[in-house]
Amino acid sequence: MSVVTATVLAATPLPAVAAAPLPPAPAVMGKPAAADGAQLIRYKIVLGRCKDTCRIKVKITNISRKTLYDVSLNARLKVNRTKAGSCYDYVGTIRAKRQRWAGCTVRSSRLASLWNRWLDGEIRWDTHVSTVVHYEYYR
Repeated sequence: MSVVTATVLAATPLPAVAAAPLPPAPAVMGKPAAADGAQLIRYKIVLGRCKDTCRIKVKITNISRKTLYDVSLNARLKVNRTKAGSCYDYVGTIRAKRQRWAGCTVRSSRLASLWNRWLDGEIRWDTHVSTVVHYEYYR
Protein backbone atom coordinates (compact mmCIF):
# COMPACT_ATOMS: atom_id res chain seq x y z
CA MET A 1 0.00 0.00 0.00
CA SER A 2 1.19 3.48 -0.74
CA VAL A 3 0.19 6.65 1.07
CA VAL A 4 -1.22 9.54 -0.93
CA THR A 5 -1.32 13.03 0.55
CA ALA A 6 -3.70 15.61 -0.89
CA THR A 7 -4.47 19.26 -0.30
CA VAL A 8 -7.75 20.94 -1.20
CA LEU A 9 -8.11 24.71 -1.42
CA ALA A 10 -11.32 26.72 -1.19
CA ALA A 11 -12.19 30.35 -0.77
CA THR A 12 -15.57 31.90 -0.23
CA PRO A 13 -16.84 35.33 0.70
CA LEU A 14 -19.01 35.05 3.76
CA PRO A 15 -21.74 34.87 5.12
CA ALA A 16 -22.70 32.87 2.01
CA VAL A 17 -22.39 29.08 2.22
CA ALA A 18 -20.42 27.50 -0.62
CA ALA A 19 -19.58 23.94 -1.66
CA ALA A 20 -16.34 23.01 -3.39
CA PRO A 21 -17.15 21.53 -6.83
CA LEU A 22 -15.79 18.15 -7.85
CA PRO A 23 -13.53 18.23 -10.92
CA PRO A 24 -14.37 15.86 -13.79
CA ALA A 25 -12.95 12.35 -13.61
CA PRO A 26 -9.88 11.71 -15.77
CA ALA A 27 -10.10 9.42 -18.80
CA VAL A 28 -6.83 7.58 -18.05
CA MET A 29 -7.27 3.84 -17.48
CA GLY A 30 -5.33 2.01 -14.79
CA LYS A 31 -4.85 4.96 -12.40
CA PRO A 32 -7.17 5.86 -9.53
CA ALA A 33 -9.11 9.09 -10.02
CA ALA A 34 -7.63 10.67 -6.90
CA ALA A 35 -4.06 10.21 -8.18
CA ASP A 36 -4.74 12.65 -11.01
CA GLY A 37 -5.93 15.47 -8.77
CA ALA A 38 -9.62 14.64 -8.30
CA GLN A 39 -10.92 15.63 -4.89
CA LEU A 40 -12.19 13.03 -2.48
CA ILE A 41 -14.06 15.56 -0.35
CA ARG A 42 -16.66 18.28 -0.53
CA TYR A 43 -17.16 20.89 2.10
CA LYS A 44 -19.24 23.88 3.14
CA ILE A 45 -17.88 26.89 4.99
CA VAL A 46 -20.04 28.62 7.60
CA LEU A 47 -19.01 31.78 9.41
CA GLY A 48 -20.37 32.01 12.92
CA ARG A 49 -20.25 35.00 15.23
CA CYS A 50 -17.68 37.45 13.91
CA LYS A 51 -16.84 40.52 15.94
CA ASP A 52 -13.51 40.84 17.71
CA THR A 53 -13.25 37.02 17.40
CA CYS A 54 -14.59 34.96 14.48
CA ARG A 55 -15.84 31.38 14.62
CA ILE A 56 -15.33 29.41 11.38
CA LYS A 57 -17.06 26.05 10.89
CA VAL A 58 -16.50 23.69 7.96
CA LYS A 59 -18.55 20.59 7.17
CA ILE A 60 -16.20 18.11 5.45
CA THR A 61 -17.85 15.26 3.52
CA ASN A 62 -15.86 12.27 2.29
CA ILE A 63 -17.39 11.41 -1.11
CA SER A 64 -15.04 8.52 -1.85
CA ARG A 65 -15.03 4.86 -0.87
CA LYS A 66 -11.72 5.29 0.94
CA THR A 67 -11.11 6.18 4.57
CA LEU A 68 -9.27 9.50 4.92
CA TYR A 69 -6.63 9.81 7.62
CA ASP A 70 -4.96 12.79 9.27
CA VAL A 71 -7.52 15.30 8.01
CA SER A 72 -6.72 18.86 9.08
CA LEU A 73 -8.12 22.30 8.36
CA ASN A 74 -6.33 25.64 7.98
CA ALA A 75 -8.48 28.75 7.64
CA ARG A 76 -7.42 32.30 6.83
CA LEU A 77 -9.76 35.22 7.52
CA LYS A 78 -9.61 38.47 5.60
CA VAL A 79 -11.57 41.64 6.29
CA ASN A 80 -11.62 44.12 3.41
CA ARG A 81 -8.81 42.17 1.71
CA THR A 82 -6.61 42.60 4.80
CA LYS A 83 -5.44 39.46 6.58
CA ALA A 84 -7.10 39.49 9.98
CA GLY A 85 -5.86 36.14 11.29
CA SER A 86 -5.80 32.41 10.78
CA CYS A 87 -6.61 29.25 12.70
CA TYR A 88 -6.04 25.51 12.54
CA ASP A 89 -8.06 22.42 13.49
CA TYR A 90 -7.15 18.74 13.44
CA VAL A 91 -10.19 16.72 12.32
CA GLY A 92 -8.81 13.17 12.48
CA THR A 93 -10.21 10.28 10.42
CA ILE A 94 -13.25 10.44 8.14
CA ARG A 95 -14.64 7.08 7.07
CA ALA A 96 -15.99 6.46 3.57
CA LYS A 97 -19.22 8.31 2.67
CA ARG A 98 -19.28 10.06 6.07
CA GLN A 99 -18.95 13.67 7.19
CA ARG A 100 -17.40 15.56 10.09
CA TRP A 101 -17.53 19.13 11.31
CA ALA A 102 -14.34 21.07 11.86
CA GLY A 103 -14.19 24.45 13.50
CA CYS A 104 -11.73 26.99 14.77
CA THR A 105 -11.75 30.49 16.20
CA VAL A 106 -9.70 33.40 14.88
CA ARG A 107 -8.46 35.66 17.67
CA SER A 108 -5.92 38.32 16.87
CA SER A 109 -5.08 41.88 17.75
CA ARG A 110 -5.41 42.79 14.06
CA LEU A 111 -8.99 41.49 14.01
CA ALA A 112 -9.78 43.40 17.20
CA SER A 113 -8.39 46.65 15.78
CA LEU A 114 -10.35 46.17 12.53
CA TRP A 115 -13.51 45.58 14.59
CA ASN A 116 -12.88 48.79 16.56
CA ARG A 117 -12.36 50.73 13.31
CA TRP A 118 -15.67 49.32 12.00
CA LEU A 119 -17.46 50.38 15.20
CA ASP A 120 -16.07 53.89 14.69
CA GLY A 121 -17.42 53.94 11.13
CA GLU A 122 -14.01 54.16 9.43
CA ILE A 123 -14.17 50.95 7.38
CA ARG A 124 -16.61 48.41 5.92
CA TRP A 125 -16.85 44.86 7.28
CA ASP A 126 -16.46 42.55 4.26
CA THR A 127 -15.26 39.14 5.42
CA HIS A 128 -13.67 36.47 3.24
CA VAL A 129 -12.49 33.04 4.36
CA SER A 130 -10.12 30.77 2.47
CA THR A 131 -9.53 27.24 3.70
CA VAL A 132 -7.06 24.45 3.02
CA VAL A 133 -7.93 20.84 3.90
CA HIS A 134 -5.10 18.28 4.05
CA TYR A 135 -5.74 14.53 4.13
CA GLU A 136 -4.07 11.20 3.45
CA TYR A 137 -5.47 7.91 2.20
CA TYR A 138 -4.11 4.49 1.29
CA ARG A 139 -4.37 3.06 -2.23
